[in-house]
Amino acid sequence: MAQQELLDDYRALGSSHWLYTRNRDRWEFLLNSYTGGDDYRTAGYLTNYQLETQGEYNARLSNTPLDNHCQSVIATYMSFLFREEPERDFASWEGMVDVEEFLKDCDMENRSFNSFMKQTSIWSSVFGTAWVIMTKPNLGAVTVAQELEMGVRPYVNLLTPLVVSDWRWERTPGGRYELTYFKYVEEVIDKITVVREWTRDTIKTWIMDDTRKEAYVKMEEANELGLIPVILVYNIRGITKDIGISDINDVADLQRQIYNLTSENEQSIRMDGHPSLVVPPTAQLGSGAGAIIQLQEGSDPGLNPYYLEHGGNSVASIHSSIDKLVEAIDRISFTGGVRSTLKKVSSGIAMEVEFNLLSAKLSEKADNIELAEEQIWRLFGLYQGRAWEGSIEYPDSFSIRDDEREFAQLVQAKNAATDPVVLRIIDEQIVELLDEEKQRLPFIDPNPQVGRLYPDGEIIPDSLPAAYQLATNPDVPPGENCGNCEYYKPGELYCTKFDAPVRAVFWCAKWEPVEEEEYASVPDADTMKQIQDMIMTGMTNAEIMSALPGVTVEHIVYAAAEAARNNN
Repeated sequence: MAQQELLDDYRALGSSHWLYTRNRDRWEFLLNSYTGGDDYRTAGYLTNYQLETQGEYNARLSNTPLDNHCQSVIATYMSFLFREEPERDFASWEGMVDVEEFLKDCDMENRSFNSFMKQTSIWSSVFGTAWVIMTKPNLGAVTVAQELEMGVRPYVNLLTPLVVSDWRWERTPGGRYELTYFKYVEEVIDKITVVREWTRDTIKTWIMDDTRKEAYVKMEEANELGLIPVILVYNIRGITKDIGISDINDVADLQRQIYNLTSENEQSIRMDGHPSLVVPPTAQLGSGAGAIIQLQEGSDPGLNPYYLEHGGNSVASIHSSIDKLVEAIDRISFTGGVRSTLKKVSSGIAMEVEFNLLSAKLSEKADNIELAEEQIWRLFGLYQGRAWEGSIEYPDSFSIRDDEREFAQLVQAKNAATDPVVLRIIDEQIVELLDEEKQRLPFIDPNPQVGRLYPDGEIIPDSLPAAYQLATNPDVPPGENCGNCEYYKPGELYCTKFDAPVRAVFWCAKWEPVEEEEYASVPDADTMKQIQDMIMTGMTNAEIMSALPGVTVEHIVYAAAEAARNNN
């Protein structure tokens, strides 16, 4: 009876979630595709030839290297996601000893929390999801001070979907899903498997003996937290709950095809250099270059040895096919502009679209890892008896630019430009592209106009162009003046194009229209006449608004524009 119970426990413990059963083989393939090396080679992803012996197949496995695109794609994503550390605001937790120790060593294996979150993101990228479980040893400490003295605090473990064999969710009355059962493999030692089984009330550590087909409870303890402290981290959420979308799901299939083509390429080159020799069974063969082949005397001339020549054109076609597959990987992972080692001819729009798609993908991944970290800190607070009030911010905007292309475009534009203002704007963008602090460069007129005066004797700034004149002059197009130009700043009586103070009733050839609806309100006829008279006397905006209560800068601009129209 006892033996039967052990067997029943073994079978029950070996049961698994239906999603685990359905996806296990695929997860193993994704894992091997990412890790590469012997794991990939021994998995046997090369296609067997007909009539190929096991020894010949093993030789092909040994001679076929793996160009690991799965690692390359994920490494590219991680280089952007974790280029900068996340911003953590711990609020009232700031400076607490347990928090600082957790940041330095979050898993009791001397791994920093930043490194742990990066690993979590990597493995969720591989499988689509990853699990994080938080535990805290119960050594009988009563106070927080005793816990700190004994080194007791929460710590985390990262679990891949391959070790989490079963789980169950239930909806709470509030509508949220809550884990009610969780089982995972903690350790495998030869034929002995250590399994942990969590419920809301208990934590059981099982020993499974695969040789004797037995299972028994090694340790059982109370779950004092009252809930299962596990977080499901998504890479990108899929349609099926608990199953995320892997970054390398399609990349792995293309990589396997490249792997097989690489083997074909090696075989083709070998066949070209060492063609097969057809000889009669009685012939005696030498070895090495220039070897002698001896035939029996009186042999049929039709049985003379000959080579089976192998056409070498297939090598070029294999290389072309591999290139196309690599391009497909770059295209579906949005990494063609950052992973490519060759100079490709792509339009600026195409590259910008690809960069935007990559940025959007990275932003979604950052949001999911940010959500996971916030859940980790909430669990930390539950264990420590305090509420999480802080905030976590991962970068969610990724500026991905082709600096070389942009610089070439700016140089080309600068060579074609003649307007000093345009040249200044180009110089500002070049300064920004060189990673210098963004700044507005002062306008320097190469042909300054000196010695000019307004009618009232005020000096006209040298940077204003030679065409700067009264809007009432006959050479000025009707209705155009500084007051209704898009470069005019009414509140400052200033021209942003030439970086100089101007008067609203003047004009220059760089005039650009301002939409009529930009005026918030229109003054009445009497007020407009007063404003226009004051403008002609040279009064400033501030002086006009002081003399006429209720008048705004918009009123002054509108009145100046109307005066210019009427005079023309």
